[in-house]
Amino acid sequence: MKSLHVEGTGWLYRISPRIKLLGLALFSIGLFLTRDPVILSSAVLMAAVVLWQAHLGFQETVARLRPVLLTIAVIALFSFLFMSALDAAIALLRLTALTVLATAITASVSISQFMDEITFALRPLEKIGVANAADVGLAVGLVVRFVPDVINRYETLRDAHRARGMKVRLHTILVPLIIMTLKDADAIADAIDARGFRGQTSKDIKGRVP
Repeated sequence: MKSLHVEGTGWLYRISPRIKLLGLALFSIGLFLTRDPVILSSAVLMAAVVLWQAHLGFQETVARLRPVLLTIAVIALFSFLFMSALDAAIALLRLTALTVLATAITASVSISQFMDEITFALRPLEKIGVANAADVGLAVGLVVRFVPDVINRYETLRDAHRARGMKVRLHTILVPLIIMTLKDADAIADAIDARGFRGQTSKDIKGRVP
C-alpha cells in the first residue's frame, strides 16, 4: 500500500511524532478559540511554512491538497451565500490552516509512528478494559494507509471509463471501487490473523517482518 509519509531530514522530521501530533491537536483547538481574521491568517501562513519544510515538492503538495481544498472551496461558497462575510471568511481560514498543517504532519510522521502514538494514548483505556490499545492503533494505521489506495483505485477506474469513451458517473464507479477495496481489506485481515499481529505494537510487528 502507498504511504502518505515522505522521508526527510529537515527539522520537521527531527521533532518527536508525539510532539507534532499534540501540537496539531492544540493548533486545531486554538483555531476555534479565536475569531480574529488576522490571527487566523497568520495561522494559515505558519502552517504553510511548516508544510514547506516537509519538502514535498510543488506537484506533490498540490496533489495532496487539491481534493480537500476543493471541498473547502465548496463549503466556503455556501458559507458566503448563507452566512455573513466575516463568518464565512473565518470558517475558510480555519479549515485551510488545519488542512495545510495536517498535510505537513501526515507527511512527516510515518504510519508506524502514528500507530505507536495512538497505542500510547489509549493505554489508560486498555487498563480499565475499555479497548485494546494496540488493536485500535493498528486499525487506525490501516485506515490511514487505505486512503491513498482508495484514491488511486478511483483514478484508475475513472481513466478506464474515459478510455472506453464512457461518461464518468459515480454509480458506475462506486460498486467496483467498493468491491476492490473490500477484497484488499479481506486479504489484509487474513494476513494480519495469519501472522498474529493483533494486540502487538508496530515495533513488535516490524521485528517479526523479515
